[in-house]
Amino acid sequence: MTQSTTIVKKIGPVQITLPGGEVKTVEAGNTARSLAPEESPNGLPIVGVRFNNKVASLDRPLDRDGHLDFIDLTSRDGGLIYRRSLTFLLIRAVKDLFPDLKVYINHSLNKGYYGEIYNESLEPDQPILLAESDFTRIKERMQKLVEEDTPFTRTEVTIGEAIERFRAAGLADKVELLQYRDKEELISIYQCGGILNHFYGQLVPSTGYLKVFDLVSCSPGFVLLFPPHGRHDHLPKYQHEDRMFSVYQEYERWSRILGVRTVAHLNSLIMEKRVKEYVLIAEALHEKKLAGIADMILHHDHRPRIILLSGPSASGKTTSVKRLSIQMRINGFRPLVLGLDDFFVAREDTPKDENGEYDFEAFDAIDVPLLQDTVSRLLQGEEVATPKFDFIQGRPVPGHKVRLEKGQPLILEGIHALNPGLLPSIPDGMKFKIYISPLTHLNIDDHNRMASSDARLIRRMVRDSRYRGYDAIATLGRWPSVRRGEERNIFPYQNRADVIFNSSLPFEVCVLKQFAVPVLKEVPRDHVLHSEAAKLLKFMSYFQEIKTDFVPRHSLLREFIGGSTFKY
Repeated sequence: MTQSTTIVKKIGPVQITLPGGEVKTVEAGNTARSLAPEESPNGLPIVGVRFNNKVASLDRPLDRDGHLDFIDLTSRDGGLIYRRSLTFLLIRAVKDLFPDLKVYINHSLNKGYYGEIYNESLEPDQPILLAESDFTRIKERMQKLVEEDTPFTRTEVTIGEAIERFRAAGLADKVELLQYRDKEELISIYQCGGILNHFYGQLVPSTGYLKVFDLVSCSPGFVLLFPPHGRHDHLPKYQHEDRMFSVYQEYERWSRILGVRTVAHLNSLIMEKRVKEYVLIAEALHEKKLAGIADMILHHDHRPRIILLSGPSASGKTTSVKRLSIQMRINGFRPLVLGLDDFFVAREDTPKDENGEYDFEAFDAIDVPLLQDTVSRLLQGEEVATPKFDFIQGRPVPGHKVRLEKGQPLILEGIHALNPGLLPSIPDGMKFKIYISPLTHLNIDDHNRMASSDARLIRRMVRDSRYRGYDAIATLGRWPSVRRGEERNIFPYQNRADVIFNSSLPFEVCVLKQFAVPVLKEVPRDHVLHSEAAKLLKFMSYFQEIKTDFVPRHSLLREFIGGSTFKY
């Protein structure tokens, strides 16, 4: 049941409870920064705060009693605050040096942000190819701005006023993004050295906080590098991921062709009742890519017997396997599909993480010897009784008896499918490896990117609430452990794949929103996860809704919202 809290701003002294329980009395209007230590217990700079479980700037006025927690780079919120601020620093530096050029942040790439620079008055659809010397100048200008410690000034205005100010500043992407919102709703705008912008999250107080970064060219654009979680004195060396970059670039070209690169463009299609064709085109692209993968398997030099399909949580692996199986049958194959989840060890035998909780993402959560024996016997033509994991009982139960016919391929689907320790005795020539993940390429506007992990979290939350009996608190609470498991057990092996399938559907948040918003609103204001719920609610507020009727029955999205033509 939703809990509501009446917020009363105070005049005079306020009582602020600090981490550890100490209570400080300060005059109302003092900022959170006035109570912040020089650094966190981790030895890292403080970049933001949580005030009454809501992420806020260090410059937030303390206008009521409440609890104050400090955010550093060990948390995802701290990392996002730093990256947004660094993005604005880059935009300011480019505008100082090249007034006619604009920055577009495309997507994440190798622990950084890949972006491009445009001159809209000359070639609005083609990035400008800057020289190495130009990027050196931009980086030097960014470093100079850090030394000057220029403030990021935040102002709260109505959306109607924000639209007028953005229009006057020539920021068409912001105007388009906000045009369908309630004009009396309040929104934050930022300024730095006369440059106006909007970010759907907090920034650091000033450029002086942004001492660690790098900027490297990556034709036709650049990569902006920032510190990893938990570090402020170290930058990872940039290593180009050509295959992942190519997948993103392909979808960027497709977005440009259709004229839908941002949420604002998508919202216009929805409001003008032209979105149905766009949905069908996006679904057709999925089908075309899966058909292409099936053809790659058909024409592979070694005619692989085992297809390994892996990807992080909520990637849509289950539906993708079913649709790939259909495409393979068109090519004359009738694959046998086994899910690695059915090879889970009993709940009590599941390894535990550093917090003493079951780590279902761990490699040892799978009964690897049983899987290896099953696959070996199947390849020898034996009939094998496969297990089926009962998630309610928390243990494997007898499944079906199966046999591989001569030449029949086997598909193994699960998060550990690309781990080299899964089937080490089977030669690589017998395997075809597929990595699947929703690599989002639709950004909110030119400078606010849509994180793939947020899109997956929304997918998972909808599925959990509709089919697994979990509320938003359960899903949000489990998500950090899921993400740590992905960093350890999935992402390190993605480059071993023969092909990467981008399972993102650019319209999906517009559909998922109607299911996710009510669930997230159930998180009470005084709950520690309220800030996470608020962040996702704010993110989805930029999207107009799409009716589920527009989503085809074979869509990967049906795995999460229901109504699929496939049986799960």
